[in-house]
Amino acid sequence: MPLALLALTLSAFAIGTTEFVIVGLVPTIAQDLSVSLPSAGLLVSLYAVGVAIGAPVLTAMTGRFNRKLVLLALMALFIAGNLLAWQAPSYSSLITARILTGLAHGVFFSIGSTIATSLVSKDKEASAIAIMFTGLTVALVTGVPLGTWIGQHFGWRATFLVVSVLGVLALIGSAILVPNNLKKSVPATFAQQLKVLTHPRLLLVYLITILGYGGTFTAFTYLAPLLQDVSGFNEGAISLIMLVYGISVAIGNLQGGKLADRMGPIRALTLIFGGLIVILGVLTFTAANPITAVITILIWGAFAFGNVPGLQVYVVQQAERFVPQAVDVASGLNIAAFNIGIALGSIVGGQVVSGMALTDTAWIGALIVTAALLLTLVAGRLDKRHDSSIATA
Repeated sequence: MPLALLALTLSAFAIGTTEFVIVGLVPTIAQDLSVSLPSAGLLVSLYAVGVAIGAPVLTAMTGRFNRKLVLLALMALFIAGNLLAWQAPSYSSLITARILTGLAHGVFFSIGSTIATSLVSKDKEASAIAIMFTGLTVALVTGVPLGTWIGQHFGWRATFLVVSVLGVLALIGSAILVPNNLKKSVPATFAQQLKVLTHPRLLLVYLITILGYGGTFTAFTYLAPLLQDVSGFNEGAISLIMLVYGISVAIGNLQGGKLADRMGPIRALTLIFGGLIVILGVLTFTAANPITAVITILIWGAFAFGNVPGLQVYVVQQAERFVPQAVDVASGLNIAAFNIGIALGSIVGGQVVSGMALTDTAWIGALIVTAALLLTLVAGRLDKRHDSSIATA
């Protein structure tokens, strides 16, 4: 794998840290800026809005520009957003900072996926995407706890300053390691962009992404209270379990990429979604026992994010087949779909916790992933039908 992927992975780590670290800082920010907890929590949602808007819209707008220059500009925007958060004098300015960094996030993972695949041979595309997304998964378990600790001991502003430094390192790494002669996309016309939004085969992939990712977050959002209130762990043990869970996630992400390269995205997603359904169903019954809960959760980690490279490479393949002039836009919309899945999964999980038990988030998450699996099988059938029609034409 080329060294340029390391620069993309470091960028993904910095971006992932700033996305998720806010969760641990919500109480601190609410107290410091004299706003309510729901208002501070809105900083999480507005970031996701920035991602969902920035991924498709800004990806389309930057399609005609040099890929490396766009990448460097995105990291500069990311650094500026975090520096603004560091110096934010008020709640409204912090909201602006979060939206700015969300915009950078959306476009980065959109064009980053296509840059990663352009750096390797066709048979290693999913693995390249998996390596880049490993930065995001590692951020979830190392950058976030560390950033939260910094915010609690030195003030939440210090966290954003440290993330800005990570962004500078990623910018320097990209400037040095990413080649200048990356393949530039042909700018997509408005009609071609609209086709991405309306093409049934691409809409099917986006729905699979939303359900497959959202099902995981229905349970994952409430993993910490489940471990504490149902399994009986103390706060210190939960942090350790989350750390090991994250290592499992990172391994599963890389293996998911290799699986998609070897078997193709549809077969890999079928296997991963199937495993995810089983393990979430099992968690419903094993959560009450500390030992079985930990074993189940560690296996869950291996499946939880293993679908990411397969989903992302599949949407790129489908876009190359049906809307070849707007591959970057299609990739960007899938990044938006991931974030929609996170938001919807968390909302569903919240509703479950409000009216049912914490353990019910697991089997309901499994039902949602089951819908993703069924749609994946439909997509596979449609692919075979399309290929056979081309062969006989």
